[in-house]
Amino acid sequence: MTSLKKIAACLIFGSAIAATGLAAAQAPQFFRIGTGGTAGTYYPIGGLIANAISGSGEKGVQGLVATAVASNGSVANINAIKAGSMESGFSQSDVAYWAHTGTGLFKDQGKVEDLRLLATLYPETIHLVAAEGSGIESVADLKGKRVSLDEPGSGTIVDARLVLGAFGLTEDDVEAEYLKPGPAGDRLRDGALDAYFFVGGYPTGAISELATSSGISLVPIKGPEIDKLLAEYSFFSKDTVPAETYSGVGETETIAVAAQWVTSAKVDEELVYKIVDVMWNDASRAALDAGHAKGKLIKLETATIGLGIPLHPGAERYYREKGLLK
Repeated sequence: MTSLKKIAACLIFGSAIAATGLAAAQAPQFFRIGTGGTAGTYYPIGGLIANAISGSGEKGVQGLVATAVASNGSVANINAIKAGSMESGFSQSDVAYWAHTGTGLFKDQGKVEDLRLLATLYPETIHLVAAEGSGIESVADLKGKRVSLDEPGSGTIVDARLVLGAFGLTEDDVEAEYLKPGPAGDRLRDGALDAYFFVGGYPTGAISELATSSGISLVPIKGPEIDKLLAEYSFFSKDTVPAETYSGVGETETIAVAAQWVTSAKVDEELVYKIVDVMWNDASRAALDAGHAKGKLIKLETATIGLGIPLHPGAERYYREKGLLK
């Protein structure tokens, strides 16, 4: 081969390698966020975060394509992360703790040892929604009533059972149904249901619409029974839904858990570091503040409270750099 031909061959070979490298560098990396039902709070919050961290965002992670995926909630999201069919998801703090330790709801399934935390997001309030004029003024009044506990696989059903148990009730003491918040609200409006449980940030769209269209009452979750429950389960905390959060509904005492964003220890540390970094930049902050009432409660200074499970190494490195961890 002449020198000229050798040079040409090298140029062609070099160009092919460069093109291949460029294609690989530009290949999108997908990052799914399991949320909840479309009528709840997880889904819109997940959409805001996905838009913020995606590479198409103002200051997103380059090459990352994040999507919010509707699901059955906390338990379903953790199982999807464990199975590798979801890179991350939202979970109630109690469900995440049970999964990682193999206790509570997960005592028969074993530990999800690779479950890791990206951030604690905001308080999730336990709503006990009743039909207006139902006469249900306490959890104890649910006995013999038609009550939806949410779908199997959701975090809500776990907490509903604990709340009922605090008052000496089980599913056998009520006419239990297992519906998502949207269908449960429809049945309440139609007079086919007396009450339903929902765990999520307030205000939630489905309950707001129901309060405006047909009227509701929020049943207080309080009393010595609840004080005992809080002493037994540290992931619960007292909470109050302010008056007129839902049209015509006064201030209501209740309890809450925390919404958390979880992932797998198998997800790359550098990728998680970049995701968490973008999560707390000014553009993401503005999007959260403008996008949803609960978005304003998602703050860097509370991202590491009530952890319950280990932080992902990428997230831990970021929070240590910010001085949030000792």
